[in-house]
Amino acid sequence: MSDTSPFDPRPARWERLTAHLGDVGGLTIRRALPTARRRMVGAWCFLDHAGPADLTPTTAMRVGPHPHTGLQTFSWMIEGEVVHRDSLGSEQMLRPGQVNLMTAGRGISHTEESQSDRLQLAQLWIALPDAVRDCPPAFEHFPELPSFATGGFDTMLLVGESGGRRSPVPSHTPLLAMDLSAARAAEATLALHPDHEYGLMVLEGELSVTVDGESTGMSKPGELLYVAPGAQSLHLLSGGGKSRALLLGGPPFDEPVLLFWNFVGRSREEMLAYTEEWNAREDGGRFGAVHGFDGPRLKAPVVPPLKAPQ
Repeated sequence: MSDTSPFDPRPARWERLTAHLGDVGGLTIRRALPTARRRMVGAWCFLDHAGPADLTPTTAMRVGPHPHTGLQTFSWMIEGEVVHRDSLGSEQMLRPGQVNLMTAGRGISHTEESQSDRLQLAQLWIALPDAVRDCPPAFEHFPELPSFATGGFDTMLLVGESGGRRSPVPSHTPLLAMDLSAARAAEATLALHPDHEYGLMVLEGELSVTVDGESTGMSKPGELLYVAPGAQSLHLLSGGGKSRALLLGGPPFDEPVLLFWNFVGRSREEMLAYTEEWNAREDGGRFGAVHGFDGPRLKAPVVPPLKAPQ
């Protein structure tokens, strides 16, 4: 962690968190959010990094129909192709350099299937604030995003603002997501908003990272570097070879958020109602039905004792 000791009353300026391995539709993933030590970064409440992986018919990603509430799913494709289908009737191929944004609102269901023999992507969730979390569901596809150089890194602005540029991807709270990649040695300094918190996840290679002049050491795949509000700059240095990182940010989310399975809500009672409706109704109830997928629906597990953080 940072240079604060266990007896120092000052909060840590940064923290390194270890992602845990999981499986989504047959594909191994690194899950960086949520963890026991850090549930969210801004409104970002879920982060999976899948790949890079070579796929076979037995390792292809196939995620059957499943529901969501109270969130937006944000899919960023780096390598390969995935087809998205949802209960609104959307069917969209997601290709490298593109974003799919699905707003679950009061309820939606969808599927995802890889369509290529190589795959790398980031799957994220954005918690919706109370004012809009029961909104009608929606789906949007963004085939082109702002790209530019940041020092020696090729940068794509996925959501938010940077250097006078703005992504076309909308958000209900202030958010930032940037993809930074380099094929060789690269260096860059990024200005940070002092009222925001940030998470940096290296997807490929290794980066030496400095926060306001303080070295955090080397960041590598499988870790999330959390940077607390108050920081003003982030310095990235790649010593050589291929590297890629995903930077997320936003103001701390000031509403209690409860996650269970594929739902985002506020109470266990809500989760029980969502689970019962999805499992009991073949037509999906509020979540609707997905057409065009030839596999079974995913069943929601039993809801355990849950309590939203205060």
